[in-house]
Amino acid sequence: MNSMPRETDWLFALETARANLPHKPGRPFTEVLRHGSMRAGLYVPRLTDDQAPHDQDEIYVVMHGFGTFIRGEERSAFEPGDMLFVPAGVSHRFVDFTDDLVVWVVFWGPKGGEAAG
Repeated sequence: MNSMPRETDWLFALETARANLPHKPGRPFTEVLRHGSMRAGLYVPRLTDDQAPHDQDEIYVVMHGFGTFIRGEERSAFEPGDMLFVPAGVSHRFVDFTDDLVVWVVFWGPKGGEAAG
């Protein structure tokens, strides 16, 4: 058994982040880290994903769950281990996803995204 600590200011355990999710409906996100323009957290939508476009570039890393991701006019199936990139300002959402969907999400860069700079 490893006696090393599981959490530091640079190591974040998935289950700890899940335990810190707000219990209010409609708040399926918890932030775990900020550094400069970067924010990282855990996103766990339930039933529907009604998020609006963000003003920073973002990446999702799928930890659990399957479904379809819509980005602008594109759509693609996703599964655990996949990484999804969304430029700032592009509409996107998870649809037809399983009840166990859990994704890390990272936002970074200037408003309007790095491509705008």
